[in-house]
Amino acid sequence: MMTVLLAAAFFTLGLYLTMRGGDGFVDAAARLAEASGVPRFVVGATLVSLCTTAPELTVSLLATLRGSTELAIGNAVGSAVCNTGLILGVSALLAPAFFAEYEARTKGGLMIGTTILLGCFAVDSLLAPGEALGMLALLFAFLAMNLQGAAKERSRVQPAALTPGEKLRTVCQFALGAAAVMLGAKLMVDNGVILARMLGIPEAVIGLTLVALGTSLPELMTALAAIRRHEGALSAGNIVGANIIDLALVLPACAAAGGGTLPVAPEVFSRDLPFAVVIMGIAMLPPMFSGRMRRWQGAALIGVYGFYVYCLAGAGA
Repeated sequence: MMTVLLAAAFFTLGLYLTMRGGDGFVDAAARLAEASGVPRFVVGATLVSLCTTAPELTVSLLATLRGSTELAIGNAVGSAVCNTGLILGVSALLAPAFFAEYEARTKGGLMIGTTILLGCFAVDSLLAPGEALGMLALLFAFLAMNLQGAAKERSRVQPAALTPGEKLRTVCQFALGAAAVMLGAKLMVDNGVILARMLGIPEAVIGLTLVALGTSLPELMTALAAIRRHEGALSAGNIVGANIIDLALVLPACAAAGGGTLPVAPEVFSRDLPFAVVIMGIAMLPPMFSGRMRRWQGAALIGVYGFYVYCLAGAGA
């Protein structure tokens, strides 16, 4: 009984930390965007997403080093599906985002292309060294694209003036908010697993839900904080950037940690990646022509993600 109460208490503490940290994180990111003259979508796709994908990178690397390569690749691909289907779906349903069509076409197109390329590489159930380098090349192209776009935008926009003291406070708030989100997410995952096991929930279900969703908690809390502050573009950029980093950085890093190659389960090619492409297409194809995400997309994303989880549970994966 005491173990249950402690786990519930730490789970609640983790929830509080992620919510408060997410608020501070998004506020600071928005101020940094204003001060630098960089679009919020770009800030979300680079600075914010690099921070929020830390749990996926950590969990997948540790799993690879322990010999659990299926968990490593499943976590990365599953997080990308969860990020887009559930988190971006909720964000679009509650607060439809507006951003430049160019951003959707380039970054969103690159996200979908990265997923399709991974599917091509996974045909033989192995991510080879050359293929891992190809994924990394896409990541560098994504970062270069963002840097080029940021430089172009800064030349057209007058950045908001911040005093040195305000800059320091904003950077500290960003760092502390990110740290609170990471710590809170870890507390929620660890203690959520304890509670689930005590309630008799199967290990497979725990892995399919708590691990993938748990490592995506920073993205979820950042999205919820962005919704409350009407920063939908920041949230959308965060999800797009996080997905590209999940696939183009986390998996090559796991391949390197595993000796240069990374085994890919057949189900990843036949089930998970097709779902990922469909979900990403629903999310990004309409904004490529309209410059906004609509509520019907949010509902569709959540519906397809729910069907994906149903398929996983039915397969007993």
